[in-house]
Amino acid sequence: MTSAKTEGLDTFDIHGTEVQAFVGGQGPNVVYLHSALWVGDDTTFVRELAKQARVIAPLHPGIGAGKDANKTGSVDDLAYLYLDLIEHLKLRDVTLVGASFGGWIAAEMAVRNCNALSKLVLVDALGIKVGARDHRDIVDFFGTPDKDLRAMSFAEPANAGGDLRSLGDDDLRTRLRARETLARYGWQPYMHNPRLRLRLHRINVPTLVLWGDRDGIARPDYGRAYADLIPGAQFELVNNAGHLAHIEHAEQLASRIHTFAHNR
Repeated sequence: MTSAKTEGLDTFDIHGTEVQAFVGGQGPNVVYLHSALWVGDDTTFVRELAKQARVIAPLHPGIGAGKDANKTGSVDDLAYLYLDLIEHLKLRDVTLVGASFGGWIAAEMAVRNCNALSKLVLVDALGIKVGARDHRDIVDFFGTPDKDLRAMSFAEPANAGGDLRSLGDDDLRTRLRARETLARYGWQPYMHNPRLRLRLHRINVPTLVLWGDRDGIARPDYGRAYADLIPGAQFELVNNAGHLAHIEHAEQLASRIHTFAHNR
């Protein structure tokens, strides 16, 4: 495995798969897995985390500047890829943070191997089925008009920025590529792994589940059910926040995460 610096990102070769990641800040190790939802931008949140920690925030293969996901066709593949990245970087006492789709990946990582982890934080995470078979737990990203999707993602969508109509060609291309790649990772079954729910009991590190009180994509009851399946997990609502609570309240959530991480 090798690493190199490219376009402001560190590039790592993880057993033949290229992973590009933001690496910045100083302090305790935080690995952040982004939401992948094209109506939001995690950049400010990552920078807030990096004010008090060394943050490693990979781009999911096929999303953003990352190369196509030739060897990572599933969330299962991503979970092992990022566990290998942590091993490659020789990280210990990691606070693993995942938001939305990234929260699903983080949960899949934690049920497999918590050896390098000290804490787990899930922010409006996807990945499990809690309702009846005929009940949709998670809104259909791909069948929902962007205007409505933004209203579900943000308590104050007008203040969130990132309206697709205002983006330049490069940014729009990046957002559409994220949409395509997310569909490939989570289309069938839709945005969950039927087995993950049965494995969450394996998570053996302190876990904090944060949830926007106005999340219209995966309602707070879904988040409570998620937390109840993880031994000892704390569940906290984020006031006046939608599904992308970490984007709406970047400074507040970064501070809460650091407090949780430092609480031994």
